[in-house]
Order: sequence, then structure tokens, then C-alpha cells
Amino acid sequence: MTFSNKSCLVLATIFMVGILISSQQVSSQECGGALQGLMNNCAPFVGKMGPQTDPSQACCDAVKAADVPCVCQHLPPGIELIVSLEKVVYVAKFCGKTLPGGTKCGSYTIPPSSAFEIEE
Repeated sequence: MTFSNKSCLVLATIFMVGILISSQQVSSQECGGALQGLMNNCAPFVGKMGPQTDPSQACCDAVKAADVPCVCQHLPPGIELIVSLEKVVYVAKFCGKTLPGGTKCGSYTIPPSSAFEIEE
């Protein structure tokens, strides 16, 4: 049985949602509940598999409503196995919420060249 890229993405997304929900209910509360909206709307754009693509408007709306630095500080353990933090930074920047250079998002450090202040 072979899986298409789409099937693998769906499985990875389901796996990611399971990890996030089961391991860090507190982080969602600490970050204003934004984590659920980010998971629902941005998962296809931040998965490790597949190319980097521009996020949807729904994803950008979720990013704009989120406290991105808080989410970065409270990423669940193991999330980096299925989520590309480089893509997370790209999506945040595309949507107008970029973290300052040197900021840690999980184990990923934001490069200085991709940074500017977050507009809250």
C-alpha cells in the first residue's frame, strides 16, 4: 500500500493535533487560547513534509490573533518531529508577525536577517 503526499500530510496533521492537544492544554490557556486556531488553520503550511508555501487567509487571521512569542515559548515537546520551525517563522512573517532575530521558537533560533518587530 502506498501513501500519496496528501495522505501523509493528513496523517502528520492528525498526529500533530494529537500531540498538541494531549501534551499542552496549559500552553493554550497561557497564550490566550490561540494554539487551537493555529493548529486548525496553519498545520498544512508548517508541516515538515512538502515545500514551503504561502499560508491561507484563515491561517494568517489565526497568526494575527495569536501571541506568537508566547506560542513559541510553550511549544509541546516532540512537536519539532512533525513541524518545521523554519516554516513557522516564514508563516508568521508572511502574515505580519515576525519575531526579533535571536528569539528562540522551540529549539530554533530566529536568524537576524528575517527579523523585525512584531506589531501587536
